[in-house]
Amino acid sequence: MSSQGSQPVSPLRQRITKFSYPYIARLHSMPKLTLPGITLVLALAGVFGPVALAVPALIVLALLLSWLGFLSWPVVTTGARLIRIFSILVVLLFAVSRIASG
Repeated sequence: MSSQGSQPVSPLRQRITKFSYPYIARLHSMPKLTLPGITLVLALAGVFGPVALAVPALIVLALLLSWLGFLSWPVVTTGARLIRIFSILVVLLFAVSRIASG
């Protein structure tokens, strides 16, 4: 198995992709606004919720974005990769700021 035709796929990527397949298939079978809705709920909880709810919501959001970014990494352009990394960093920095502001 290879990504983009020429690069070999690491065993870690193969395992994560195989593990993720049922979850991605289930998300794909749900209404199209399910994933954006989940993302929006987590982001709103992270921004407006109390710290005890906000920080876990932001961490879950960062993990979700990281997981989806990892799965899509081989097929996206450099610009899209940078946007994915930037968005994860923004979410994590906001979580840290919520912790610091108490």
